[in-house]
Amino acid sequence: MINKGYVLLMARYNAWQNNQIMDIVKEMNEEDLRRDHGAFFGSIMNTLNHILWADTLWMSRFCSDVALPSVPGSESVNYMATIGEWQAARFRMDGRMRIWGETLSNLDLTGEMTWHSGGMNKEFTQPIAMCITHMFNHQTHHRGQVHAMLTSTNKRTPTTDIVFMPEDA
Repeated sequence: MINKGYVLLMARYNAWQNNQIMDIVKEMNEEDLRRDHGAFFGSIMNTLNHILWADTLWMSRFCSDVALPSVPGSESVNYMATIGEWQAARFRMDGRMRIWGETLSNLDLTGEMTWHSGGMNKEFTQPIAMCITHMFNHQTHHRGQVHAMLTSTNKRTPTTDIVFMPEDA
């Protein structure tokens, strides 16, 4: 289904997208970051927190050295209290994802994984490749919501097309 090249590409794309968003949101005032735009998680900050929370959760399932998020899923929108905390944690997580991708082999992407979903209070078993694809798809989906919220505040928006990602991203 997927191979190491896909994981590396998506980890690179994830970091590139998040770096562009960081450059925009670090200049925004608190009111704009926390304004409810009617998106699924309401605000830009809430959505960025949810993405980071979910990435941390999935990476804790893929990597034994990544700790579970410090808050339950119902509190994912409050994962980091400030944009500065979010930036630091996002930078670390993006780096961890890239290192993880480098360490994978194609064989690591085969088979199934089993985990307990606290949100659904149920155990799941799915192909690991599908779980990895889900993690990257989830990021992209919610970053699209951030893009729409940035547009609604008349902020510049990041380039999101993967085909335009710089080689050094």
